[in-house]
Amino acid sequence: MPFLIDGHNLIAALPDIDLADENDEAKLVIKIRGFAARKKTKCTVIFDHGLPGGASRLSTNSVKVVFAAAEHSNADALIKRRIRNTRDAGNWTLVSSDREICDYARSKRMRQMSAAEFAGMLQRNEQAEPRRAEAEKPTPSEDDTALWLRRFGEAEDQVGDT
Repeated sequence: MPFLIDGHNLIAALPDIDLADENDEAKLVIKIRGFAARKKTKCTVIFDHGLPGGASRLSTNSVKVVFAAAEHSNADALIKRRIRNTRDAGNWTLVSSDREICDYARSKRMRQMSAAEFAGMLQRNEQAEPRRAEAEKPTPSEDDTALWLRRFGEAEDQVGDT
C-alpha cells in the first residue's frame, strides 16, 4: 500500500527532527526511505516552499519527493490534486493531521493516518533495527554533508498536475 505524505506535517510530529533545522526535509526523507525499503512500498512526500518547486533530487524509485513552488502553490493544494488524480485512491494511505486534507481524502475513499501515528511507526521501526556500536557508525564530515546536500537537496523540474 503506497503512502502520500504531508512532509512538514509529519516533521512536526517527530521528536527527533525540528522544522527549524535547515536539513529537516532531507532527514525526513532518509527516514521514509528506510521505511519504504523495510515495508517494500512506495511513498510520495510533498513539502511546502520549494525553489523552483517540483520533483526533487532526493527522490528515489521508492520515495518520490516533491516541493510546492513557493509562489504558485502549497503542499495542501498539491496533495489535494494528487488525491483527485489518483485512480486507485482506495489503495493509498494519506499521512497528515490536517483536517481539511483528511476530509478530502476520505471523500475520495483514500485511507488516512495521522502524522503522529505514522511518526510512531517510523520510531518503532528504527528502534527494532539492529543497532551497531557507536564506533562502527561512520560520521560524515561537514564538507561531505554540504556536498551531498548541494548535489541531492535542490529541487528539480516544475511539477504539473500530478
